[in-house]
Amino acid sequence: QSTVCEKIMELLGQNEVEQRQRKVLILSQDSFYKVLTAEQQAKALKGQYNFDHPDAFDNELMHSTLKNIVEGKTVEVPTYDFVTHSRLAETTVVYPADVVLFEGILVFYNQDIRDMFHLRLFVDTDSDVRLSRRVLRDMKRGRDLEQILTQYTTFVKPAFEEFCLPTKKYADVIIPRGVDNMVAINLIVQHIQDILNGDICKWQRGALNGHGRTYKRPFPEQAEGGAVLAAGKRSHLESSSRPH
Repeated sequence: QSTVCEKIMELLGQNEVEQRQRKVLILSQDSFYKVLTAEQQAKALKGQYNFDHPDAFDNELMHSTLKNIVEGKTVEVPTYDFVTHSRLAETTVVYPADVVLFEGILVFYNQDIRDMFHLRLFVDTDSDVRLSRRVLRDMKRGRDLEQILTQYTTFVKPAFEEFCLPTKKYADVIIPRGVDNMVAINLIVQHIQDILNGDICKWQRGALNGHGRTYKRPFPEQAEGGAVLAAGKRSHLESSSRPH
């Protein structure tokens, strides 16, 4: 889902824009992993902690951060170190934007958070592709292949089937084959451009209560998780002092 979001940003030309002036931004659920206890961190370093369980995320902080973004406020987002499995002292300042892409494996699991989104996208990718990407990513983080595969079979795959896959039913749009599905991605990009150009009516703020307008557009035709499109409110604010 992060690859799809990055492709959307690229096609919109937002990567060439200075961060504070961007009209579209990406926010990752991975930034909101909970601070681990010493015992949990020791397990994490051995690949024995379940980062794919809903309880691994700080949902309260996630909800309040998203709420502030929708209200047009500048926020500070936690920075997570995936090598040491810890939240760093430094934060990332996120400025208001017209459209926010919030991506993560369990972004639809919590109803309070799920109801905040105006358009829900589910990136549907083949399981072999997901595994190969995970192996390459985790090896770059210094983990050995045996640990990666053990963690995948013990935690990742079961958690995906129990917690992530069932949330597919909440999606307004399903994107098969992920970033390879350029037809679907181009339609999403055009939809965002219509929002930015004012060609689509302003989002209903009632969506915060779960009663907002959604746009259901299934694509024809293997799952990875949710990527979410949400509308924000742009304003000019000054700054206060970004997966497993």
